[in-house]
Amino acid sequence: MAGEWVRVQREDFSVEEEINRIKAVSSRIGGIVTFLGTVRDFSRGKEVEKLEFEHYPGMAEKKLEEIRRQAKQKFDLVEISVVHRYGELGIGENIVLIVAAAEHRRQAFEACRYVIDELKKHVPIWKKEYTSEGEVWVEEHP
Repeated sequence: MAGEWVRVQREDFSVEEEINRIKAVSSRIGGIVTFLGTVRDFSRGKEVEKLEFEHYPGMAEKKLEEIRRQAKQKFDLVEISVVHRYGELGIGENIVLIVAAAEHRRQAFEACRYVIDELKKHVPIWKKEYTSEGEVWVEEHP
């Protein structure tokens, strides 16, 4: 079920609560790796005032769930969760959280990198930067 381990939401999330949800899944977990993306104040040579994220409801969650399942299988994870926010976000606010749990740290590290890279390439979530020079939709995927 996508809603259990994948969410796209307006409200902030608790990193600690997400980690605790994963830890409760199994006592086989030997390593948990998190990736937390936050709003920074500088991007591509410009001062950033805020970001805005839009998504394709339903499709974004479906693609995230596909990526999550691929990562779980590919890296032999115990579990993995992904939370991504939408709406206007200010400097320092949380954007995305990936929590990967495995028997060993290596798989969890590799899974986090895989999921964030695949998310940026394939999930219909779009980012607009607000700068002193105006607004711009960011299209490239770093």
